[in-house]
Amino acid sequence: MRAGISIAVLALAVAAAAYGANTVDDPYLWLEDVHGEKPLAWVAQQNARSTGVLKSDPDYQKDYDTILKIMDAPDRIPSASLYRGTVRNFWQDEHNPKGLWRRTTIASYESASPQWEILLDIDKLSADEKENWVYAGVAGSRSFRHALVLLSRGGTDARVVREFDPDRKVFLTGGFTLPEAKSEATYLGDDTVFFGTDFGPGTMTKSGYPRIVKRWRRGEAVASAATIFEGTVDDVGVSPFTMLDSDDREYAFVVRHADFFDADFYFVTDAGETLQLPLPRFASVTGLYDGQVLFTLRKPWSGIPQGALAAFSLKDWLAAKTLPKISVLYTPDARSSIANVATGRSGLFVSTLENVIGHVYKFAYKDGAWTHTPIALPANGSADISSVNDYGPEVYFSFESYLVPPTLFADHGDGRLRAIKSLPARFDASGMTTEQFEAVSTDGTKIPYFVTRKAGAPGPRPTVLYGYGGFELSMTPSYSATFGKLWLEKGGTFVVANIRGGGEFGPAWHDAAVGENRQKGFDDFAAVAADLIKRGLTTPRQLGIMGGSNGGLLVSAVMTQHPEMLGAVVCQVPLIDMLRYTQIGAGASWAAEYGDPDDAKAREWILKYSPYQNVKPGVHYPAVFFTTATSDDRVTPVHARKMAARMEAMGSDVLFFENTDGGHGAAADHKQSAEMWSLSFIYLKQKLGLQ
Repeated sequence: MRAGISIAVLALAVAAAAYGANTVDDPYLWLEDVHGEKPLAWVAQQNARSTGVLKSDPDYQKDYDTILKIMDAPDRIPSASLYRGTVRNFWQDEHNPKGLWRRTTIASYESASPQWEILLDIDKLSADEKENWVYAGVAGSRSFRHALVLLSRGGTDARVVREFDPDRKVFLTGGFTLPEAKSEATYLGDDTVFFGTDFGPGTMTKSGYPRIVKRWRRGEAVASAATIFEGTVDDVGVSPFTMLDSDDREYAFVVRHADFFDADFYFVTDAGETLQLPLPRFASVTGLYDGQVLFTLRKPWSGIPQGALAAFSLKDWLAAKTLPKISVLYTPDARSSIANVATGRSGLFVSTLENVIGHVYKFAYKDGAWTHTPIALPANGSADISSVNDYGPEVYFSFESYLVPPTLFADHGDGRLRAIKSLPARFDASGMTTEQFEAVSTDGTKIPYFVTRKAGAPGPRPTVLYGYGGFELSMTPSYSATFGKLWLEKGGTFVVANIRGGGEFGPAWHDAAVGENRQKGFDDFAAVAADLIKRGLTTPRQLGIMGGSNGGLLVSAVMTQHPEMLGAVVCQVPLIDMLRYTQIGAGASWAAEYGDPDDAKAREWILKYSPYQNVKPGVHYPAVFFTTATSDDRVTPVHARKMAARMEAMGSDVLFFENTDGGHGAAADHKQSAEMWSLSFIYLKQKLGLQ
């Protein structure tokens, strides 16, 4: 699938229930004015206090310098996007902190010293235009004579779209350009763009995304672009995308996101008519291969099991306008799931998780039947599809684990796999081991988790437990130089919990902790914490928890529910005030995950766990460090600000740090990222007693 720009996510003596029922009593609503003078003055004061405490630590500067050097290291594996005979890449280093968009030939990329052609220098562009540009991606035309470049001011989700000529290395005068907005756009061919943007009042959804898709032909005024599809203001958003079949024909589609998970898919005819695909809303189209529309199912349908990958003939459907025969390619079992589906000239590839360990298979369609064979990648880690060439035989695969650095493998269409690039070890993993354990949650469900540590280390150790548990996203084994260098190498233990709400075991694993069952994910995380203590791997005083975004909600909820179990919390770009989350940033788009607090029934279950309403005076909470970013227009810094202010007023041990740039990632370049992670691990070292 070739998608273009995709959507894309208190000193109060008042009782929690009474406070939750009347948010006008919230004394920290003023902090919701993200760019207001008074809130930013509060942020500056908090930042000064936090950096004063953490940067004065003797290890801070050394840690910062070490991580920044690793992040800027020239021997990193450059990410690869295969296209015809070339590889495209975006690269940041100490000389190019904002980054370079560049390309090289496939042969050069696979050599020891690739020769890169710089297409666009974001640092130079920012300086020339006196803008704080952050690169946010590219959507190329069919021939790649043109490309839509996404530029974000400070890392926000709102982007400026500008058409670029990669060969002449200039932005096109009179080309396809869109002003700053949460736009969606993709080419069909070279001279037509399907797009959605902010066309004025009423043209965006309540979630802040486009609800209208138009077709814009080259040379045509944007005001003359023909409307192709309109959603409603209650949808999450409407997006165009294209898919290239193995016969080299490109097709246009529109997806209407009714909520975060459910969607309607439409085929766009040459005349601009939209025809809805004959699929239920809980199906997701994942590609087009050999004339077959590929889709996965979040629920059982028409005799096909939940979580399966299936297909039907696009040609047969267009001819009959009724659902043709469906074939099932792959059905995961209760402890496995489909992680990724990728199509290219050389075939159809599917990566899976089997008890959270990665595998990749190649599928073939012949004589009306599908077969598949495994790709011989290393075992016991994360094996995945890195890039597939739509116009050539090449495909790249990757493998990594908590202790094994990433390796990139190439197959040039002959089935022969060879390692072309490997990341040098970034920390000393000698004597370290990764083990997989299971904890038993409150309802008896077994929750897997990975423990990485120095083997045979005496006694319980300072431990960081990391989790996410939302939106069907999986926490898989990954090699982190930051965690390795700043925590594992110093003798700490690192744990990743595969709790419900994630996608490790497919849609059912996610659905088990959605809406009114959200508490199950928190219970799972607490069960892993308790199991670590029971096994003697750590103690409450030595146990820290960390999570970001939805993971920030996770750790703040567990903090309020089990304060006695924890020594410290690092809460990153979090959701916390769950009674107001739909009114903040893009929060309205997540109602399918959490429930809508405007609904009385949903409000009742949300109020039971919402951290902001459940933190209480007189309770001894573990020390907590909140990190966020002013430019985050998705979750926004509002949640972290209000929770920090409320807990600080209650006398809790709180530090707060808000970066200005970086959007939801909270860091726009390597220096900001190194600062955030160094501050976080210095904090954990101090609070958990890592020597």
